[in-house]
Amino acid sequence: MPPLRLINLTAGYGPRPILHDVNLAVDSGEVVALVGPNGAGKSTLIRVLSGVLPARGEAWLNGADLLRLPPAQRARRVAVVPQMIRLPEAFTVGEIVLMGRTPHLPLWGGETRADCEIAWQAMRRTHVEGLSERRVDELSGGEQQRVVIARALAQEPQVLLLDEPTAHLDLKHQVAVLELVRGLAHDHNLAVLLTLHDLNQAAQYADRVALMQQGRLVAQGLAADVFTADRISAVYGVPVTISQHPTRGTPIVLSGGL
Repeated sequence: MPPLRLINLTAGYGPRPILHDVNLAVDSGEVVALVGPNGAGKSTLIRVLSGVLPARGEAWLNGADLLRLPPAQRARRVAVVPQMIRLPEAFTVGEIVLMGRTPHLPLWGGETRADCEIAWQAMRRTHVEGLSERRVDELSGGEQQRVVIARALAQEPQVLLLDEPTAHLDLKHQVAVLELVRGLAHDHNLAVLLTLHDLNQAAQYADRVALMQQGRLVAQGLAADVFTADRISAVYGVPVTISQHPTRGTPIVLSGGL
């Protein structure tokens, strides 16, 4: 059974519903990309699972009721990489990553040697161990994004949630972050759910995609099955053509009709 299961999940802001009866599962070792136009509900779903927004329905994580877990218990299971990165400038990379151990610390206790080792391993996995003594305000955007992912890994989560992890990054750093995330899922058995605007990146780096429109999941599965010209044109409101990557075989979505 997949560790993360969403059943008829419904949520909104005040009386205005945004998500409608979302049903989705994410396996360990799998990357699932949420895609869809602006306002489709992708970020709202991440906020629900991170505990920021209440919801109706069910969200199960390895048998635990995710919607009703206390914040500290949720933080031991779910790590979030938000869309907007705001790191405290006065701290070093090592100090930022060690903050990921906070949910596991006793109320009046500090970090142990074991906590420091877990944080160091998280830095090694994200290739920022060489930056451990650098202040975060000295880093590039791509480096800061890897530090935030390292901090999330230091939580030792079962599920990693990422909201537009490639936003504001150039192409080189977008590729580096997406390859890193895919490697973490496949090599360390993490269940990963992320939102992406770029359909071609979703097709290339995700194991499955979930297409959202107006708060509903309209299709999910392999990108080759979900990304059809008729479906993408209808959801995004623009004509598209679908071709195939010459070596990977993944679909490529091009705006404009034939």
